[in-house]
Amino acid sequence: MVLSEITITKAIIDRFSRKFMECIDVDTAVVGAGPAGLVASYFLAKAGRKVAVFERKLSVGGGMWGGGMMFNEIVVQEEGKEILDLFGIGAREYEPGYYTADAIEAASTICSHAMKAGARIFNCMSVEDVMIREGRVIGLVITWSPVQMAGLHVDPLTVTAKNIVDATGHDTEVLAVIARKADIHLFTDTGKILGERSMWAEKAERLTLENTKRICPGVYVAGMSANAAFGGPRMGPIFGGMLLSGKRVAELIAAGR
Repeated sequence: MVLSEITITKAIIDRFSRKFMECIDVDTAVVGAGPAGLVASYFLAKAGRKVAVFERKLSVGGGMWGGGMMFNEIVVQEEGKEILDLFGIGAREYEPGYYTADAIEAASTICSHAMKAGARIFNCMSVEDVMIREGRVIGLVITWSPVQMAGLHVDPLTVTAKNIVDATGHDTEVLAVIARKADIHLFTDTGKILGERSMWAEKAERLTLENTKRICPGVYVAGMSANAAFGGPRMGPIFGGMLLSGKRVAELIAAGR
């Protein structure tokens, strides 16, 4: 068999275009392919929802890849271990109530399960704006991340979604756009993003789950975005709350809450 570079090129363009066309109108658009976003997309896709995930980086996994300070091990507590067990990710007890797992295995395995469940993941795509109709966020305005990084003036494209999950972590990228450009009152004490507080693992793990909720019409927050939005502290390299938050936001969307 003689390989043709043109056929290879056509195959990539054709198949990607079809995949992308199938995802310009979805039930749920998840922004951020970190642990919370990937877990959310898995449960939603498994429930039969049409899910697209948009990740601005080339790689998925968010902060999980690096573990703690590039020691690629993560810690989960008893409750979080249930999610690792669900995906068949190896976890070893370190002390009572503390379990460690390989960060690379965790991130890659959860990603694989999400995609096999039916979620579509688009990397190197950033959200630069949102679409709003009658006070509700109904879609995302997206562009290639390298275009955004280079500061090129290239018009973006749009994706519509019944539900949007901001799982972008510390920066709350979707909410930041809404706060900057839209006259929408967020469901926080001030109506605005309250901002992330200093590290407090115990409190942050609890609040990550409590703060996982709808934050304005059409938009939910999950993972570290939830704590940053509602003024909770960061938790560092313990990931149980992040995993459970992803499951929680999927349950809320499925229940229409």
